[in-house]
Amino acid sequence: MLLGVALNSVFVAIELACGIVGNSLALVADAGHNASDVLGLLLAWGASWLARLPPTARYTWGFRRTTIYAALGNALLLLVACGVILWEAWHRLSAPAAVASWTMIVVAAIGVVINTLTALLFMRGHRDANVRGAFLHMAADAAVSAGVVAAGVAILFTGLAWIDPAVSIAISLVIVVGTWDLFRESVDLALDAVPRGIDPAAVSAGLAGIDGVTHVRDLKIWGASTAETSLTAHLVVPDASLHPAALAAARHLLHERFHIDHTTLELDVAEQPVRDCRPRRPDPSAADHPS
Repeated sequence: MLLGVALNSVFVAIELACGIVGNSLALVADAGHNASDVLGLLLAWGASWLARLPPTARYTWGFRRTTIYAALGNALLLLVACGVILWEAWHRLSAPAAVASWTMIVVAAIGVVINTLTALLFMRGHRDANVRGAFLHMAADAAVSAGVVAAGVAILFTGLAWIDPAVSIAISLVIVVGTWDLFRESVDLALDAVPRGIDPAAVSAGLAGIDGVTHVRDLKIWGASTAETSLTAHLVVPDASLHPAALAAARHLLHERFHIDHTTLELDVAEQPVRDCRPRRPDPSAADHPS
């Protein structure tokens, strides 16, 4: 995280200055995107640090869910930045300005190298939405910078200034498409949806297939953080002598097959009757016959 933030912060400053001096909206747009990525890396870094803090008497879950909110904030930040860039690029299409094409080519080429190196730092953290988001953004940045290089070359040979805002629009649309999936996943995690990659029906069937388990009920699966999954369930095991073995088998299954380690399992010897929790309507006849 530290190396990624440092590399991209220096590059953002250089790219923004060159974009302003060279009158290139494509460079300014890419600098704005990289700046939002730096802020996103800082958010993810801070959330990762908070997630490692131990639970307290008040925060019994600790601060692991901050990683979810950091991922959501990062996605929102990118979408807003893209909206601003699209607005400016649309207006510049009607009045294209001269662009320093060589400045675009050189600076964007440096961006390809820096963003590729940064993306490689996060390749192994694909199971964490925060780290995966950082990797995808850096990889997309490398591709976008390559697009800016191509735009600079095209302007150099054709002299068509409208290519610069057109590339800015294309860059923003690519970022929106890449960010939308992260945004949806972050919203799902914030709403305690079942994390991606886990099929609740398969989990229920796996638990029901354990020796001695006759029924699985009240199954709840949610993300404790962007990298951790929690589960609670009731397992009906009529033979009490099988409880220790069934519990051990359930924990092993959840860990090995579904990568769920934080589990709370309750073993019941019989199916509990389902109570009707709906509020009852008052009986009009009761008012006429008070006890």
